[in-house]
Amino acid sequence: MSSSGIEDQGLARARAAFANVAYAKFLGLELCEIKTGEVSVCLDVREELKQNQGVVHGGAVASLIDTASAFAILTKLAPDERVTTTDLTIHYLRPITGGRLIATARIIRGGRRMFVVNVEVDNQGRVVPTAVTSNLKI
Repeated sequence: MSSSGIEDQGLARARAAFANVAYAKFLGLELCEIKTGEVSVCLDVREELKQNQGVVHGGAVASLIDTASAFAILTKLAPDERVTTTDLTIHYLRPITGGRLIATARIIRGGRRMFVVNVEVDNQGRVVPTAVTSNLKI
């Protein structure tokens, strides 16, 4: 099978897997764009995601980032491979009070055992948090 065929299978597998993640559905996450090694996951801000000061809860943003990162990696894995997040470092740059969040995750290093992913979250044309994740094959 050509590398293009393998990549197409990885993308199809990632799309199918995303549709079955109950937590992503619960949060309202959407798979917006998918390429090999790069995924964008979107989230519309709702009142239920805000903390008592009217700002989106950091945990909801962390879940968005972690999900985007995991699915960017999934596009590069063989069907029998799995990963788990070992590190998630987020820099919250601005408060988020409304709009649509777009988390774009790009693999910056994919080794035999470890993946490092950079994630930027856009809110109305501005990067609001940026993050780096490390994921280990299990």
